[in-house]
Amino acid sequence: MGLSLARRLRELRLFKGWTRETLALRAGVSAASLKRFETRGKASFDLVLRVAHALGRLNDFAEILQLPPAAGIAELERRAAKPLPKRGRV
Repeated sequence: MGLSLARRLRELRLFKGWTRETLALRAGVSAASLKRFETRGKASFDLVLRVAHALGRLNDFAEILQLPPAAGIAELERRAAKPLPKRGRV
């Protein structure tokens, strides 16, 4: 997954005609860290978000890690009546 995301972000960079150094400067990350991400798919989540923001694609992350859609009205009512706990039990 990391490498495929890195390849897509690299394609966006090249589509914009930016060098790796230009994107690194705009994202506020080092060119070496960006190179490591693009070539190996290794990066912190912070770096990925900074790069996505610099490329104008930060909103693409808004949909990930959402609760699954409710199966019906009863589940929607349960969710509304009992909010999620602040921490897990296990």
